[in-house]
Amino acid sequence: MDDGPPQVRRLLLRETVGSVSRCRAFARDVLQDWGWLGSADPAVAAAAEDVLLMVAELAANAAMHADGARELVLLRSSDALRVELLDGNPEPPALRTDRRPGHPGGYGLLVVERLARSWGSRPLPGGKAVWVEVAPR
Repeated sequence: MDDGPPQVRRLLLRETVGSVSRCRAFARDVLQDWGWLGSADPAVAAAAEDVLLMVAELAANAAMHADGARELVLLRSSDALRVELLDGNPEPPALRTDRRPGHPGGYGLLVVERLARSWGSRPLPGGKAVWVEVAPR
């Protein structure tokens, strides 16, 4: 991985239709550009795939609970990647505890919790940012 200065890429989302696939495609392009996706280092390549899954989960949660995402931000430093998804719902995300075996849904944040080095949210005027941090294993 590059030891240069942090890099940031942003995707502004004006429409909710297709936002999950747009976020995932944008993240894929950025990860490809930064050398994470398709990296010869298996740990970096695996982390890139994890990031794509988490981006899709966060965008789907925003679509279901916050009238869609407003912005996707990817920030790369020398030792990690931070993803932030901004939405218009001020309520922080919470892991569901009422999941029932055999019933779909409710596993998105559980996936995020298991794949991310850390995750959380921070309030913003008119909404919040849900973030995850990932480092190659």
